[in-house]
Formats: sequence, C-alpha cells, structure tokens
Amino acid sequence: MRDRQLEVYALFDRRARERTLALVTEDVIAEHGANPAGPHSDPLQRVLRYMRRAPVPGKYVIVAVRPWREYRMAALTGVHGEAPEVLDDGPFATEEEAMHAVFLRRVADLRATAEGAA
Repeated sequence: MRDRQLEVYALFDRRARERTLALVTEDVIAEHGANPAGPHSDPLQRVLRYMRRAPVPGKYVIVAVRPWREYRMAALTGVHGEAPEVLDDGPFATEEEAMHAVFLRRVADLRATAEGAA
C-alpha cells in the first residue's frame, strides 16, 4: 500500500491556491497597502491565512536593519540556527512599507506558482 498523504495535500493546496488567487484583486492589494497591520476584510484575511501557512524554507520575513528607521526583506532558510538570506528589496523606511512589500512579493510568487502549475 502506498501512502497518499502527499498526493492529497498537493490536491488540497492546489484548490486552496486557486480559491486564494481568485480573492487577490486590486482592491485587496490596495486595502493591504493602506493598512498592512489590519483590521482586514474577509477576503484579505483569507489571502493572508493562505500565505502564512507556507513552508518555512523560503518564507519572507522583515529584518530591522536599523530599528524604526530601516527595514529589509529576507527569506528564511529553514535550517535551525542559520540566518535568513537578506534580499535586494528595500530598504524600507517603515515596518508597514516592508510588510506591504512582503505581501506583494508573496502575491507575485502565488501568481507565478499558479502559472507554473497550469
């Protein structure tokens, strides 16, 4: 007997990704840009929940290079004790700008993943 757990998860994730992509509209993106920390509408909450459940390796985070003055985007390696890889995006003057940049990067990755799966 083979374990179909990975196959079922891939099917679940594909369907969740499709539903999430349908929610990513210009209005949702603008809402996040206006207030990245929330409160958020139901569609934006659903998009953020999908993004937050991504695996740790490659997940984007915000690094405070100079707290309250300069922020950068980084990608987690998924290896315990290993520093995140700081990306070329930024620098950002506020944490909110960095949060929205991470959101836009995740939206771009979500769209690219969907195109690659099609």
